[in-house]
Parts: sequence; C-alpha cells; structure tokens
Amino acid sequence: MKKEMSAFDVRSMAEELGSLEGSFLDKVFHWGKGNFLARVNVQGEGKKEVFFKDRCWLFMPERKPETPAMPSNFAAHLRKNISNTRIGSVRQIGFDRIIVMELGRQDASYQLVFELFGGGNLLLVKDGQIINCLVQKNWRQRSIRPGETYVMPEPRFDPFLASQDDFMALLSSSQSDLVRTLATTVNLGGQYAEEVCHRAGIVKNTPVRNLDPEQQLRAWEEMQGLIRDFQGRKTAVLYTQDGEPADATPFPLHTLEAWDPQEQPSFSAALEGFLSLIHEEEEESYQDPEVLRLQRRMDMQQQTIDEFRQEAEDLRLRADAVYADYGRTDELLKVLQEQSPKLGWEKLREGALRIPFVKDIDPSKSLVVAELGGKQVSLDYRLGLDANASRIYQKGKDLNEKALRAELALKSSQEQMERRRKGLEKARVSRSRSQPTKQFWFERYKWFITSGGRLVLAGRDARTNDQVVKKHLKEDDYYVHADVHGAPSVILKKGPGATEEELREAAVFAVSQSKAWVSRFMEGSAYWVTADQVSKTPQAGEFVPKGAFIIRGKRNYQYHLPLELAVGEVLHEGARKVMCAPVDVIRKASEKYVVIGPGRNKKNDRHAAGIARAFDVPEEEVSRILPPGDVELREVKNLELEKE
Repeated sequence: MKKEMSAFDVRSMAEELGSLEGSFLDKVFHWGKGNFLARVNVQGEGKKEVFFKDRCWLFMPERKPETPAMPSNFAAHLRKNISNTRIGSVRQIGFDRIIVMELGRQDASYQLVFELFGGGNLLLVKDGQIINCLVQKNWRQRSIRPGETYVMPEPRFDPFLASQDDFMALLSSSQSDLVRTLATTVNLGGQYAEEVCHRAGIVKNTPVRNLDPEQQLRAWEEMQGLIRDFQGRKTAVLYTQDGEPADATPFPLHTLEAWDPQEQPSFSAALEGFLSLIHEEEEESYQDPEVLRLQRRMDMQQQTIDEFRQEAEDLRLRADAVYADYGRTDELLKVLQEQSPKLGWEKLREGALRIPFVKDIDPSKSLVVAELGGKQVSLDYRLGLDANASRIYQKGKDLNEKALRAELALKSSQEQMERRRKGLEKARVSRSRSQPTKQFWFERYKWFITSGGRLVLAGRDARTNDQVVKKHLKEDDYYVHADVHGAPSVILKKGPGATEEELREAAVFAVSQSKAWVSRFMEGSAYWVTADQVSKTPQAGEFVPKGAFIIRGKRNYQYHLPLELAVGEVLHEGARKVMCAPVDVIRKASEKYVVIGPGRNKKNDRHAAGIARAFDVPEEEVSRILPPGDVELREVKNLELEKE
C-alpha cells in the first residue's frame, strides 16, 4: 500500500496546484503533528483548499477537512505574514519531492515550501531566509530552523531532461540490480522503477552488469514511454484490492492491472479517495485507549469476583465437612485441647501425626489440619467444633460480601464502557456524516437569500462591517441597520427592485443579528436607506469609529420586527446550503427547519451541535450562521433534533 508521494506524484500535484496561480491565499490552519491547510480564494470559483496531511500528502480536497477554531502559534504566525497574498508560480524543484509556492504583495514576497521527503516539512521563506517551519532539522549540508538561509537539497537526476547518453552512463557505472538503479540512481522511485522493468520484460533484480545492450536500450525506451504516458495523462486512478485501499497514481500503471481501478478526474481526487479509505480502515482497526483500560479493569474485576466466589464455596464445603465427620472431629479437638498444656510442642506434634486423618499441626498457632469428608480443614483446637465451623462459615460469608461489592464495581465499569462506546460511535457517525457543503464568497459575512432571491449580507464584527460596506455596497443596493447601538451593517443587494416583504425580511435579519438578540428583546425596529446616504466622512468635530457609518437624509423605518429566525436547508446555484433567515423565508424555501428565538437562561447553549447533526454538516458551519448569544428552540419541522 502506498506510504508516500513519489516524484511523479509531486510533479502531477504541482501542475494541479498551478491552477491556483493568480488567486489569493485567504487563511491557513495547522493542527496535530503535521496537518496544514491553506484556504484560497479563486476568482469565479469560490474557495479551494490546499491540504498538507501528516507532512507527507499534498492535494486539493473536494471535502474540506475539520479545522481547529483557535489557530496554533505556527498558523497565527503564518496568517500574520501571508494572509491575502497573491499566489504566483507553483512549481516542482527539478525532479525532487519539493513544491514551492510563490506568494507576494506590494511590500513583500514569500515562498511556501512543501518538502515531501525525510518525514516531510513545511517552510515559510523570505528573501532566502527561513521565517518559520513545521519541523526543525539539521543535516551535514543544510540546517532547517528559523533564521537560517534556506538551502535546497543537492539536485538529483531528472529523467525528464536526461539524454540517452546520460542514462546509459548511469547504467554502466551501477553495481546494483536494475530496479534499484532505476529507483535511486535514475530517480524514478521504487514503483515506477518496477513499472519500467515490467514494460521492458526484464527481471527486476537482474544485475545491471549482466544486461546486454538491447536490454539497456529497452529500459531507456520504456522509461521514455512512461514519461510520455505521464505527460499525456487524462485521468488519475484510485486502485483498490478486495475493497481495501491499495494505491493512487496520476495515470494507469501496467503493474497494477490486477487491482480494481477507479478513474478519477484529478490526482487530488484519487489521493483524497485513497486516504479516506485508509482512514476508514484505521478507524475500524483503531482501539480507543480508554476502552482498552476499562476492559482491562473489567477483566481484573471479573477475575477477582470469580476467585472470591470460588474460595467462599470452598470454605462452605470445608465447614460442612466438619459436621459431616462430627464424631472424629469433636474427639480430635478435645484430645488436643486436653494434651496441649501437658506436652511440649514436639511431643504434641509427634503424637498428633500418629492419628491417620491428621495431616499437619502447628502448636505455635494451636492449629491442626485434618482430612474430613475429602477436604483438608484447618482447625483451632482451643475452640470447640461449633466455634470452628462458625469461623469457617463466617470467612465464606465475608468473601461473598466482597464478591458483591466487586460486582457493583464491575457494573459501574460496564456502564462507563457503554457510555464510552456510545460516545465513540456518536463521534464516528458524526465524522462520517458531517461533510461541509460548498462554500461561497459571501460566507465570510452573515448572509441569507430573500424570498425574492436577493442576497443580504451583514458584518460579523467591526472589521467586516467596514468590508461589507466598502466592498459590496453598490449604487443599486440598500443599506439596512437595526435601531440598536452597535448593530451590524446590513446590505440588501439590488434594493430598488425589492418588495415590501423583502425589505421587512432584511430588517428582521438586521435586528436579529444585533445585540437585541443578546438582550432577549421580544421585538425591535430597523431602517433602510439608499447607498448614497451612507458615508464614512464625518463633519467637522465628528468621529466615526471602525465599523460605523454616517447616515444622512430620510430613514425608512420598519417597526414591530420579531426577534425570531429559522435554520433550514436550501439550494443555491445547485449546491445544498444550511441557511439562517427570517422564519417566513425558510418556511417557503425548506421542508425541514428549526425555528429559534433568543435563549431565556444563561445555561442554555446555542444548540449548534444538535442542529448541525440534524442537517449533516459540521458544527462550525451552523455556529457561523446563528445569531449572537444563546438560542431556544421554538419549532422543529421534519427533523430529528437531539437534545443537547
């Protein structure tokens, strides 16, 4: 099974990443030991992601991976430097497993370097100097750490540029077999070296010195044929074997013909499919450490219970044996009790052992071991028969009580195990079901689509309040604002053509996304104005803080606006989206929805997780569209919503 990307894979991926040239890098994420994701804004196509998984897989996923809410130190540092930079060229260095992405803006230029060898690494380089890196390493000829000059590894043989004479010279100098020579010296890698041997009809472990000139020529020609197949490739391939992941290649290989091929539109799609199958396989074989710990505890508890029960039963049988052989037992105890004060320990021992059913005696402890009813029973000869039997019965009773306590502890462990397994299953189902929907450019703001199909945008904070007006308020748009201090700026696109119903929808949205929701108002008011009434330029003596605007002229008010929204499933440009909008909008657009209002107590959570599970999307996708503050559920239509 594929363990890493080859140089052919890296070249294919560099060409795919070349489609991002001219786009803007939006935001980066980093989590785990080596997962890195760069979100890119592609004009006319929305957002795309570049995923560097486990420091060894690089591709553009169709499904966005779950990213952390809080950036790591590494991600925060990179965001500070390269957010909103334009992507220049994306290229492979020679035929090495290195991809360099050029990033730039007016004041600076950077290189994002993906190294897919030696455990993998990601570096940010500026003016030839390493600014940051995922992993710090030292080699004899290069040092990877912040502040050091970035030195590329020594260039290796490039089969795409090499001549036939170069190839033959390498073969003539090789002391190894053909497949190793092609893999290392010729730099094809193991998989493609075996492919060349297979196509040439040469046993792969044939020593190079034993090849005749015709075989050497066939090896050269088949390598060129392999390169031509790579350059002329149309579809990548995902290979499986007996339903399990086997490989993903940029083009079909003859050596993999026995496996089940699935054509893919891109090498990224093939890699994503391959890695998702591996993930499913790992999940199936994964054993949770807490489950293993609980299982070990339960095994020990069950063993202890069995031992207590067995020993208690044995004691009961011994006590019964005392009464079963009543006469001999009573006579033995009376004799030893009578003689023990008169005789020394040795003589007492000597005399007692002459009795056939006495197996041992310890005068120092006044104990005698006798075989009674097929059981060896230890008796205290200072006590009578009934007292000895009672003592043995009591020990058995004590062990039974210990077994009962151990059973209660086992039951508690079993309940913990059941809760743990249910939690793991719930998380597994959530991961498998909750796939993000297609992202659109307007999702950086609060948004919804009116009943008439018009887009409404609202700022999330002071920065996006500025952005939404400066970037997106056009001459034919309306500006909407709740009559609440600090409310977000809201834009109704193509406002002059909007109906009264749509104007009210935008006003309800403006009020619901304001602090009125946090304050749990029952209703509120808002107004709308034309774009030319909105200004950032203050009069003399006035001050306009960030995110605020000056409104001049008549304001068109809407009153008695309910603070109530709904979350439903809608289609936008053919893509499924989960939208939070005024209730009437959602009821017309969606068959299943949740009506929400301001939460009525501080302990009430925002229900984002439950709503997300109901719509089969990640929690983050729902939490981003909900209004500020807590919510309460007022109506649930055609959904199974779990209580949080």
